[in-house]
Amino acid sequence: MFVLIGFVIVFGSILLGFSIHGGKIAVLMQVSEFIIIGGAGLGAIVIGNKPSVVVSMFKQVFGLLKPNPYNRAAYAELLQVLYEVFYLARKDGLVGIEPHVEDPERSDLFARYPTFHRNEQAVAFLSDTMKVLLTGAVDDHHLAEILDLDLEKRHEAAMVVPRALARLADAMPGFGIVAAVLGVVITMGHIGGAASEVGQSIAAALVGTFLGVLLAYGVLNPLSQAVEARVRSEQAYLACIRTALLSYSRGDPPLTCVEFARRNIEPDDRPSFSELEDLTRRRARAA
Repeated sequence: MFVLIGFVIVFGSILLGFSIHGGKIAVLMQVSEFIIIGGAGLGAIVIGNKPSVVVSMFKQVFGLLKPNPYNRAAYAELLQVLYEVFYLARKDGLVGIEPHVEDPERSDLFARYPTFHRNEQAVAFLSDTMKVLLTGAVDDHHLAEILDLDLEKRHEAAMVVPRALARLADAMPGFGIVAAVLGVVITMGHIGGAASEVGQSIAAALVGTFLGVLLAYGVLNPLSQAVEARVRSEQAYLACIRTALLSYSRGDPPLTCVEFARRNIEPDDRPSFSELEDLTRRRARAA
């Protein structure tokens, strides 16, 4: 929602200022310039990235229209999931959670927490680590290395899209110049014509430069930053799980594990300790 508001502010202020200065907005509607710059940009993305990255780019950009899923409610639910997993493991042993981590899609435990259950990365991260703990062959030090390596690779993969958008933003002014030069080439063919005709042709050429710069700094660069911010939110969510898992691997009680996780949440999204106690108390009574 805020993405749309931002675009309205960017384009609204530019067009309003242009109109107040006496400009005609219709002059900026140069379809050929849009085709040249937009097509060149899309082609550059296709050339420079794998098909999966291109598809992911569109998904993540359109995903910005939805609210950030990693909010206070999502973290409160995550703490409940972690507490129940650790409580069940402490009560029934690690074998008690084996059915849930072996087939998380059909787990009735995870199904009680829809926000967490829909997050494939978080479910896989928690389930795979609990499977490792089931083997009993990994000590705390090595588990920390495994989790850090996992998060590092996930972060590298997640950053491919915002970096690709940033590179495209850097290229857009260049594509705008290409469109402008082509417009000048066309203008040269009208040098002997009427002054108004030459002026219109030059104006159309300059729109290419304007459009390239606008798309770079008013659209693509902000989108790159927004996608990167969403990636950071996702990594913070996984880091919260990591903290709880390391605490559990040391033999800490379930409440201590989720308290470690809670302290690893940004203050704006962090449930209070009273909320955590209430959530865990209700979960313990239900169990």
